Amino acid sequence: MVKRLLYIPEKVSAPGETLLDLLDERSMTQAELTERMGQPLKTINEIIKGKAAIISETAIQLERVLGVPAEFWNQREANYRAYLARQKEAENLITQKEWLNLD
Repeated sequence: MVKRLLYIPEKVSAPGETLLDLLDERSMTQAELTERMGQPLKTINEIIKGKAAIISETAIQLERVLGVPAEFWNQREANYRAYLARQKEAENLITQKEWLNLD
């Protein structure tokens, strides 16, 4: 049996932050990226702000335009969403613990 080690960081940045860094490195604007990808500016802006998820199709478009593998974007997104789910679960457990401790 293989033991899996879990890496659970205390903080994870949104994949959009990585995207924004890459755009800065390439001196590319969000508008240029959206034009090359065929995506609305609003979608890319929401990804950068962490409000919208990077779906598989978007990851493939990012790969085509930026040269960063779609698998990177998909994994980055999955890690971020898992982090958010863990945070929400921790908040729920605190609320439940407080509720259980009420006399």
